Amino acid sequence: MTEEKHVILTGDRPTGKLHIGHYVGSLKNRVELQNTGKYNTFIMIADQQALTDNARDPEKIRRSLHEVALDYLAVGIDPKKSTILVQSQIPALSELTMHYLNLVTVSRLRRNPTVKTEIKQKKFGESVPAGFLIYPVSQAADITAFKADTVPVGDDQEPMLEQTREIVRTFNRIYQQDILVEPEGVFPPKGQGRIPGLDGNAKMSKSLGNAIYLSDDADTVQKKVMSMYTDPTHIKVSDPGHVEGNTVFTYLDIFDPDKEQVAKLKEQYQAGGLGDVKIKRYLNEVLEAELAPIRKRREEYAANIDYVDQVLQEGSARANEVANQTLKEVRDAIGINYFG
Repeated sequence: MTEEKHVILTGDRPTGKLHIGHYVGSLKNRVELQNTGKYNTFIMIADQQALTDNARDPEKIRRSLHEVALDYLAVGIDPKKSTILVQSQIPALSELTMHYLNLVTVSRLRRNPTVKTEIKQKKFGESVPAGFLIYPVSQAADITAFKADTVPVGDDQEPMLEQTREIVRTFNRIYQQDILVEPEGVFPPKGQGRIPGLDGNAKMSKSLGNAIYLSDDADTVQKKVMSMYTDPTHIKVSDPGHVEGNTVFTYLDIFDPDKEQVAKLKEQYQAGGLGDVKIKRYLNEVLEAELAPIRKRREEYAANIDYVDQVLQEGSARANEVANQTLKEVRDAIGINYFG
C-alpha cells in the first residue's frame, strides 16, 4: 500500500532577486524536502501578495517574476518534482479569500503580530492598504487551496499559520464538514533561519542593500565580502579579535563544511595574528564553492527564458486543477453551487 504524501505549500514575494538569506533560510530546505519523495510540493511566486504594498509599481513585480523563477531553478527546485506556480494565475484563490474574510474580524487581523510588525516596518501609519491588512487571509486561501499540511516558514511567520488554523477550524465548524486541512509549520533549526547582513545588521534585506544575491557574479561577491563588517576593535593583525557578532565568522559557521578549520581560525583570530583581509579571502573561497554552480545553472536557464515561462505556465495549470477542486468543495459546503 502506497503511503499518502504530505502536501507542502511555500513561496516568495517577487519583489527582487533572491539572496543567500533566502537560500539559507528556505530554498535549501525546500530542495531537500522535495528530493525525499515524501511530499507533493507547491511553490508559489506570490505576485498578488507583493502587490498589496507595491500596487503603484507593478513593473517591479512583473520584472521580478522571472528573477525569482530563475533563482528557484538554479538552486535545484525541479519542476518534475515540485509544482512552481504564479499566484495571480489561480483565480480560485481570490474567491477563497473572499469567503474566508467573512470568518475573520478586522480587530483580529490588526492583532496579528507579524502584520503589526510589518506595518510598523513599512511606516504605513493609518494608511494601511486594505489588501495588506488582509494578506493573512489570502495566505490562508493559498495554503488551504492545496490542502497543504506542511508549510516551511521562518519563526516570524508562526502567527500567520495560526491565523490559517483559526480560519480552518471556524470554517469546518460552521459548515460541519472537515474539508479544510490545518497546516503545521516546518521551522529551520535554531540559529539557522536568518543570516545577518553584510553590514552586521541582524537581517539581510533587499531594502537595506546589505545582501549577496544568488545572481551576483564572482567579482561582485568578492567585493561584498571584502566590505563585510567584522570586529571594529581588531585594528592590527596582532590584535586579539572577537568572533561573536563578527559577520565573517557567522557566515563561515553557516557555509563552511570544514568545521575543524573554522574552529582553528576562530582560535587564531581570538589570540591575534589573523587579519581581516585574510579571513575574508578565505570566506570568499567558501562562498564561491557554494554559489558558482548555482550561478552557472542560473545563466543557463536565463538563456532559455521560454523554458522558464513553460515551467510557470504548466505549474500554474496543475495548481489550478487542485485549487478548483477545493473551491468546489467549499462552495458545496456553503451551499452556493446553485446550478450544479
